[in-house]
Amino acid sequence: MALFGFGKKKNEEELIQCGCGGMCKPSEIAAKKDANADNTKNADCCYGVKETMAESEKAKIGSLSVKVLGSGCAKCNQLEVATLEALKELDIDITIDHVTDYTQIAAYGVMTTPALVVNGKVVSYGKVLKKDEVVKILQKSFR
Repeated sequence: MALFGFGKKKNEEELIQCGCGGMCKPSEIAAKKDANADNTKNADCCYGVKETMAESEKAKIGSLSVKVLGSGCAKCNQLEVATLEALKELDIDITIDHVTDYTQIAAYGVMTTPALVVNGKVVSYGKVLKKDEVVKILQKSFR
């Protein structure tokens, strides 16, 4: 529908890349730059506040959640250890939730454990991943 313009509102502005690295409306960028012209030398649309790449990555990581689904058997524990090693290699300091309740596991649609859930999405089930495989999965989840 959006192909023919049916999904857009008539007066809706397109978002563009702005000086802060985010997506802003052109009218907002111009208005904020005008408002900031007197206060700061290098004002951009976000009132001169620029987020560093490290801060941006921390924000992404902060929203990362990792769960291992399984009864607590040897294979489930192996997946948890591999995931912990992968997180350590990526220098990510979060805790892993190990879900052992069968009703919660079934709620994810998983019938074969162990399973790995990243940000609420089942990314692997029925096998023990190696550390390198978990690293690849976690790196994809950052994007």
